[in-house]
Amino acid sequence: MSDDIWKEALEQFNKAAKVLKLDKSIVEILTNPKRIIHVSIPVRMDNGKIKVFQGFRVQFNDLRGPTKGGIRYHPNVSHEEVKALAFWMTWKNTVVDVPFGGGKGGVICNPKELSEGELERLSRGYIEAMHKFIGPEKDIPAPDVYTNPQVMAWMMDEYHRIEGHNVFGVITGKPLELGGSEGRDKATAQGGVYILEEALDTFKVKNASIAIQGFGNAGRTAAKLLSEKDYKIVAVSDSKTAIHNPKGLDIEKVIAHKQKTGSVKGFKEVKEITNENLLILDVDVLIPAALEGVITKDNVNKIKAKVILELANGPVSAEARATLYKKGQISIPDILANSGGVAVSYFEWVQNNIGYFWSEEEVLKKLKDKMCSAFDNVYSASKEFKVDFGTAAYIYAVRRMIKVLELRGYIKKGD
Repeated sequence: MSDDIWKEALEQFNKAAKVLKLDKSIVEILTNPKRIIHVSIPVRMDNGKIKVFQGFRVQFNDLRGPTKGGIRYHPNVSHEEVKALAFWMTWKNTVVDVPFGGGKGGVICNPKELSEGELERLSRGYIEAMHKFIGPEKDIPAPDVYTNPQVMAWMMDEYHRIEGHNVFGVITGKPLELGGSEGRDKATAQGGVYILEEALDTFKVKNASIAIQGFGNAGRTAAKLLSEKDYKIVAVSDSKTAIHNPKGLDIEKVIAHKQKTGSVKGFKEVKEITNENLLILDVDVLIPAALEGVITKDNVNKIKAKVILELANGPVSAEARATLYKKGQISIPDILANSGGVAVSYFEWVQNNIGYFWSEEEVLKKLKDKMCSAFDNVYSASKEFKVDFGTAAYIYAVRRMIKVLELRGYIKKGD
């Protein structure tokens, strides 16, 4: 999968590069990571023995500011996967206009098999190995797959121990008590909702029916936010099953059932369907919020939704996105749709630097301004170049990066 994810990341970039007729030297600058760090992390396990874990950090591009991106704990982490994700972060940060470059990190492990003590020692060991390369003006990690605010708290504390003083801005996604930001817990979903409402207004979709694949933090929070705005959500799913009711689901009751049983399976007065069938329901809006690669050339012609909001990372292939565009359907790419998380991470970093914290209302207002502006810029690029939203997002971001390259002296104007 790691090779595929890098190829997919490059494919969407290359489409934009072709439209812009980029010089080969510019392509090379923008597609090669600045730094790949691979460390060994010895951890004393609860049985007294030492186990050595492999950790990665890729700092892809810091031309617009310190690199920024999450740290994931997963058995399938590899430097190729982390490289692709750091590349994506470069463009996500550029699209949403935060002054960061792209970074990403990970550790090869199964956190479900680790005790809390082992998890803490692993987290501290990662920072001990990486501390020379990170910092609020160098590289700013955050939570990702199977990491959370508690892991970030341990990491921040370890950095504090090494440096000898508090540096709250070294990590984002922290608990509120340690300099976290109001609104961060729902930022990805909330940002996606702002983008979706802009899209529905732009494309004049009224009384939208919605299906959401994935009922983890992003999908569940998006469902809750949309239901509170009286949108009709007709289907949701988790890894076990999908549930469908064309009259609409009571999302509060679905969330309560999920919390009680661990799944949406068994929820009453619905039809259980497969995740694959959820994707091809006759709805106005489809929100893939779980896995990558769920809409490809193999099923794209079965997709009926007018608007696809890519809340997950990489759920729609570049090829499928272009096909949807030709059919008159809009797939809003992940680097735009789910950039609310990094936008609020930026707000957290700013608040840490100035030592003054905003209310949730202030944070969400700033987030809405960021997301709506980003949507307008990508939509303008789509109209100007007559391309799908994915290609348009990269075109917009790459043009901004080219300006940075010119100003820094890497290239001459017109290269």
